[in-house]
Amino acid sequence: MRAARRGLIFLVRARSGQTSALLLVIAGLACQEVGASLAVLLFPAVGPLGMVMLRLVFSAVVLLVIARPSLRGHSRDGWLAVLAFGLVLAVMNALFYLALERLPLGVTVTIEVLGPLVLSIVAAKRASAWLWALLALAGVVALGGGGWDRLDPLGVVFALGAAASWAFYILASARVGREFPRLDGLALAMSAGALLSLPFGILDAGAALFRIELLAIGAAVAVLSSAIPYALELMALRRLPASVFAILMSLAPATAAIAGFVLLGQHMSWLEIVGIALVIAASVGAIRSSGRAARQTAEPLG
Repeated sequence: MRAARRGLIFLVRARSGQTSALLLVIAGLACQEVGASLAVLLFPAVGPLGMVMLRLVFSAVVLLVIARPSLRGHSRDGWLAVLAFGLVLAVMNALFYLALERLPLGVTVTIEVLGPLVLSIVAAKRASAWLWALLALAGVVALGGGGWDRLDPLGVVFALGAAASWAFYILASARVGREFPRLDGLALAMSAGALLSLPFGILDAGAALFRIELLAIGAAVAVLSSAIPYALELMALRRLPASVFAILMSLAPATAAIAGFVLLGQHMSWLEIVGIALVIAASVGAIRSSGRAARQTAEPLG
């Protein structure tokens, strides 16, 4: 009886832990999209590239304070990896904000998600992975709302560039993670990205950088888009399997569409909503498929 009671208590605690982890992931996604919405509101004052600079600079400051990375004891390859990661961070954020200037938040994030989705499909090396690719393609077609002429062509190009950059971000992040402990590599790469963004951001923002209230909002965007989501995701990963976490992260287009509607008044057609749903379904399917493939590979032959 006592054993059964202990087992029941353990099960209840495990389920409550998973529920709280789910809420942490959702809160992290919400913070990211609220940060993106604030960034859009700053565009008229500082421009998209000025916003990129503010986000990267303040994020770098926060990470440097938290990580306090050591500058000694790293190889030449390690520093090259950091510089490449910093370049990817700067380019990815620049393309994302340039797309946000021309497209709704939900549409931009949905197109951007195609980057890691394509990467997971290519890495799977399975015929079934192409099913998810076709589903994602159908979602992108539907995203045009029945006519891609409704969407700004240059904005779509920027969003596709952000998608490709996100795929490179995943690869660069993995490499830096192998070369540097804890958050050291990310802090140094964020600093490199911030330095790269400075000349473009200063040219775009100009005299607006002397306005304290705009700098404060820029700092808030950095905290909402980087610091808080990272902390919440780190706590969630301690309670959730990585595969479940990845599936939850694929819900980003939905949270972006909701944030765009609530905070920015960006309405979407039903076809665009269907497109977002199809891309999310393709992401979930690709993640589950790659997870099964990894488990099968890990199983010993007997």
